[in-house]
Parts: sequence; C-alpha cells; structure tokens
Amino acid sequence: MALAAAVLPLPAAAQPPSQPPPLPPLAEEVPFITTPDNVTLALLRLAGVRRGDHVIDLGSGDGRIVITAARRFGASGLGVEIVPELVARSRAAAASAGVAAKAEFLEQDLFKTDLSRATVVTMYLLPEVNLQLRPALLALAPGTRIVSHDWDLGDWLPDETLVVDAPAKTIGREKKSRLYRWVVPAPLAGLWCGDGGLQWRISQQYQFVQLSWQQGPRGWTLPGRLDGAALQLVGAAPGPLRWQARGDELVAGAQRLRRRGGEGC
Repeated sequence: MALAAAVLPLPAAAQPPSQPPPLPPLAEEVPFITTPDNVTLALLRLAGVRRGDHVIDLGSGDGRIVITAARRFGASGLGVEIVPELVARSRAAAASAGVAAKAEFLEQDLFKTDLSRATVVTMYLLPEVNLQLRPALLALAPGTRIVSHDWDLGDWLPDETLVVDAPAKTIGREKKSRLYRWVVPAPLAGLWCGDGGLQWRISQQYQFVQLSWQQGPRGWTLPGRLDGAALQLVGAAPGPLRWQARGDELVAGAQRLRRRGGEGC
C-alpha cells in the first residue's frame, strides 16, 4: 500500500464549475464489480469512518462497504442498489454479520436517493455518473466526506488520493486501486461585512477561494482553502487567517463577518 496525499495548487482564478455530461442509462452503464476487501477497508479508513457516522453507499452491490462500516467501525449505513437480487443478498449478509439493525439496503435509483443524512458517501461508479451526482454532493452539509473508488469528480480536485495494491481486482491490467477523498466545502462566494469597515469579497471554486480583503483605504488579496466549514487563508493580513463558517457568519474568536446580499456593506 502506498500513500500519496495530494498537495494541490491553488487555481489562479476561481472559475464556475464545468457542466456534467448528459445522464447515461443507469442500469446499463454501471455494472456490478466487486470491491476487494482490502480496498473496502482502505476506502473507509480514508473517509475516517467512525462510530456515529452514517455511510451512504451509492451502487452498493453485495453490501460489503455498508456492512464493513457497521461491523468494523460502528457506523450506521444505507446501501442503495437497483438490482433486486443484490439487495436481497446484502440484507442476508448484514443479518449474518449481526449488523442488520445498522445496515439498511434499498432497491432504489441512486439519483433519487435522499443523501441529507450522510456524513460519508462512498461510490464505485463510472466517471459520467460521478459528474451527474456532483451537484447533489456539493449541496450536502459542509464537512461531509466523499470517497470514490477509481473515478474522480472532474474539476473538483480531491483533497487526498490513496493508491492501494488490489491483487483480487477483477478488472484492469494493473492490480491497484486509486481512491479519492473530498470534504464538502461551505459555500462562501459573495460579499461579507464586519465591524470597522471590514469588507470581504470571496470568489470560490470548490474548496479553493480567492479573497479581496478591504479595510478602510487599504486592501489585500489572499488565497485560501476550505476544509469543510474551516477556512484557512494564506499570506499577510491585518487579522486572523483561520475562520469558521457558521451559516451566514464567518467567525474567528471575537471577530465576525456576516454575508450580505447587496453590492456593499
């Protein structure tokens, strides 16, 4: 197993996310391919799954990811699968493992699944399906972890990438799996206002931001990066570089900025 934590460059300018391709026919385009057990464990560890998490596995196949999350990590989970035989097999496997109370399986179109309870979403889908899911994933609560086996989310760059040996993998010549992790970022784009004439304008591309910091006659431009609701700015500024998003507020100690919908503070 080789770990490669991606250190990603900040984009020069925040651009609108690219549009995903048209939706493919789901049943035909996403075949069931077993995830090797060691890859399942690596995926859940990469996501930081722990007791209290709720894992939703999209395209859950034989249910092993949700069952492992419940049995090994103490999490609850939901597996969504469109093939009835696989759902029945998953339920039987959960009962056999003694985790039927924590591991639920539904025969359901993954695009119609309510993801709002998820603290972790796992996927082993095809690239075009991932892109169709991306808007729904970005709408989840900041801090929700997304992990995907083999396929990324287009221009939403991963926060971490992990490559693991997968000798039991049934597809591809290279017996390795590439795993990706994202943390859903808080949406911060827009105008923020604070006391003493403090004004921020934020542009955002996923977890990356560009900040125009104006206070009186002076101004600064700073890049930054989000880890869920935690904002880390980079550079020299007259105030804190670490902030926490709380809905329509940004907080750093006793300092607060509030989101504004107009043209000025």
